[in-house]
Amino acid sequence: MRAIVFTGVGEPLVERELPRPEPGPGAVRLDVHACGVCRTDLHILDGELSRPKLPLVLGHQIVATVGALGAGVTRFSVGERVGVPWLAWTCGHCRYCLSGRENLCDAARFTGYDVDGGFAEETVADERFCFAIPGGYPDVRAAPLLCAGLIGYRAYRLAGDADRLGLYGFGAAAHILCQVARSEGRRVFAFTRPGDTDTQAFALELGAEWAGGSDERAPEELDAAIVFAPIGELVLAALAACAKGGSVVCAGIHMSDIPQFPYELLWGERMVRSVANLTRDDGVAFMAAAPTVPVETEVTVFPLAEAGPALDALRSGAIRGAVVLSVSPSG
Repeated sequence: MRAIVFTGVGEPLVERELPRPEPGPGAVRLDVHACGVCRTDLHILDGELSRPKLPLVLGHQIVATVGALGAGVTRFSVGERVGVPWLAWTCGHCRYCLSGRENLCDAARFTGYDVDGGFAEETVADERFCFAIPGGYPDVRAAPLLCAGLIGYRAYRLAGDADRLGLYGFGAAAHILCQVARSEGRRVFAFTRPGDTDTQAFALELGAEWAGGSDERAPEELDAAIVFAPIGELVLAALAACAKGGSVVCAGIHMSDIPQFPYELLWGERMVRSVANLTRDDGVAFMAAAPTVPVETEVTVFPLAEAGPALDALRSGAIRGAVVLSVSPSG
């Protein structure tokens, strides 16, 4: 099978022929149709997430059909379409797993980091950590639901019942969450790179009430803000934009250091918290919610062989919505 392989920081991605993966007990072999490209992939390439297995097949927003079953598989049948997210495996018996917080499991493994992901024609996955994908979404449009959607939705729920919601960084996750928030009657304020009028216009098209640069203040105080951009300084901007009692949710797996700031920014029962990974319950909830909004994903599609240019496009910030690799046609 063809795969795009990461061999180390500073090294270019290379296309290789790899042996077809075989599913072990409880696992499924998947014929990959599409895989989303995520900023987490950039963090791995840049060495900011420093312990990936090497060599590594990146990609953790996988849309595929089941091609073969390992021993004991009961949840899926050959030919079913499934999605594979970032969370690939948890131990199931630690205090985090037993208390509904498997996203914090110390032994957790992650797709496209600890185990090979979806920048390939085939991959394997634990059936327990695969999701059925709602109908009505073509493969390339379903892919962003599996990380931008799932982890974004977890961040959104942790932001509470905010009426005035700020989104800092209007990329793949924010363009999905803006639609969810508007469907629930919330008011969205979008913050982009300064001067990025194209993305600001995109946010307004999706229902944001106001859009401006991250160096600007919204016309009203916010009840909560979600910081998707991996820039620590934005946490301070979000805190300053929040009313008393507001919360700031940091939704990325990596962020530059948050600068020192005066206690006054936090005072007034404001809160800063992070989101780590996702749980399977998050996946079930979001996959049920997405078609009821309905969430519509906007994607820029690259072929598998152009994974490198796809990552460059994501890094540039010039993409509306999400970046997705088209690997092979479904059916």
